[in-house]
Amino acid sequence: MEAPQTLHSNDTSKTTFWQDISVSTVTAGFVAVTIGYTSSAAIIFQAAAAAGASTAQISSWLWALGIGMGITSLGLSLRYRMPLLTAWSTPGAAFLATNLPGIPIEEAIGAFLFSALLMTLCGVTGLFERLMRYIPSAIAAALLAGILLRFGLALFSEMENQWLLPLTMLAAWVAGRRLWPTLAVPGVLLTGIVVAIWQGQLNVQGVPLTPTVPVFTAPAFSLTTLISIGIPLFVITMATQNLPGVAVLRAAGYRPNSSPLISWTGATTLLLAPFGGYALNMAAISAAVCMGPDAHANPHRRYTAGVAAGVFYIVMGMFGATVTGVFNALPTTLVMALAGIALLGTLSSGLASAFEKSEHRDAAIVTFLLTGSGISLLGIGGAFWGLVAGLIVLRFNRNR
Repeated sequence: MEAPQTLHSNDTSKTTFWQDISVSTVTAGFVAVTIGYTSSAAIIFQAAAAAGASTAQISSWLWALGIGMGITSLGLSLRYRMPLLTAWSTPGAAFLATNLPGIPIEEAIGAFLFSALLMTLCGVTGLFERLMRYIPSAIAAALLAGILLRFGLALFSEMENQWLLPLTMLAAWVAGRRLWPTLAVPGVLLTGIVVAIWQGQLNVQGVPLTPTVPVFTAPAFSLTTLISIGIPLFVITMATQNLPGVAVLRAAGYRPNSSPLISWTGATTLLLAPFGGYALNMAAISAAVCMGPDAHANPHRRYTAGVAAGVFYIVMGMFGATVTGVFNALPTTLVMALAGIALLGTLSSGLASAFEKSEHRDAAIVTFLLTGSGISLLGIGGAFWGLVAGLIVLRFNRNR
């Protein structure tokens, strides 16, 4: 693999890791991990439950994802001297949560392996950037928005049964976006926990504090599941996660060759998929925390924030059962509201990008509505058909 191009690598070669690391970079790594878990761990929990996973298997999913993100973030950052954080595919988890019910978990694991194989091949062969050219950003954004639509709607539908908790959390999010944007979602979680305790809805008894034991699930392969789950998961992860992740790196002044990064995340997913590691990709939002001047004034030393984040991810992964136990102790309304609020920013950005250009709006609206409808045709979920229909409309309009 060709190594990514580093930012003035000669400067970083003059110092060692222990000279580069600082309190600020360790803090940035911790904040990035905290944001990553509090913003979307609830969605991972829902995705695993939708696959029919047992409590032990759900813990194994969190173990695999934590270990995978930790090893790749630590290894890539240390190897290439850039803050290269990885993450689980949050839109991918949202897609799985709404499309896995009724599919045997063994077939779901097979689809994860298929998606990971496609990602690895894209990285190894250098097809990543060329393949994404065939999927306009407007279609990818509409696909993402359609997947997240039901999570946003669920936030407000929960208010019909219990209005105080989700409404208070929403108010905390609005205030947080104004006053402390990078900590808005952790603030929402803290607010929800406080209200749940006040209402007597939180029961933390029996939460395990022991390391997680990973659970291996043998994959099974079904052509229908590979098409309806594996291909959309691959497209969603590549178009809505890896592309923004690489873009964030470049915006911060780093110029990586993306092919090796995609190869490593895909290969790691291949190894961890049987344990629940459904999709790893380059991080965008959490990575941005480690790329700014608050992490370190010297951009050549910010890679240590990525290393610190990797260590924290590994610790979180080792205690995946504890994370699962905590979310089991939370009321369902809190988890649903947290997932919906955490995705509001991504949903709004997706909608804005999807309809930004007038020539793409017809295709984008078809993709968005067909994906968001949640329908299944010929046993294949709406996300796949939304993508296909959007590309057909786009091609028809161009020919016209």
